[in-house]
Amino acid sequence: MSRLIRRAIAADEDVAWEIVEEYNTSFGVALRDDRAALHAYLDGPGALWLAYHDDALAGCVVLRPLRSAGPRASEVKRLYVRPAHRGAGVAGALMDALEAHAREAGCDALYLDSRPDFQAAIRFYERRGYEPVARYNENPEATVFMRLRLR
Repeated sequence: MSRLIRRAIAADEDVAWEIVEEYNTSFGVALRDDRAALHAYLDGPGALWLAYHDDALAGCVVLRPLRSAGPRASEVKRLYVRPAHRGAGVAGALMDALEAHAREAGCDALYLDSRPDFQAAIRFYERRGYEPVARYNENPEATVFMRLRLR
């Protein structure tokens, strides 16, 4: 089995949109990025990684600047692994790529929000060193807020 994680570029916009929309639909996300926001992850201050497992698109994760938490903070968004690829280490590989990029970019902390019904995801983040923090955004769907200190 082969696994490839790569940072998406503008040429990947349609594939990135497909997997992010699949994430949104799968979890009933109300606050969705539009294509302009997605484009900013590809050619702007944010970043998006795509995962391929055995040559099939398997998942994604997004990193976006979070200036409200400080000039060197970013937020983890849209971590998603397609059901057929779960349990194969794809989520960990996506997060490894995102966290390494954030460190290299001088980021001090990564934040994320989640919902209490995402217990497996919350445990996954805890194993990676993310700790609970106070609410840092107005996302009405989220009640769980976490941070990983990078420095």
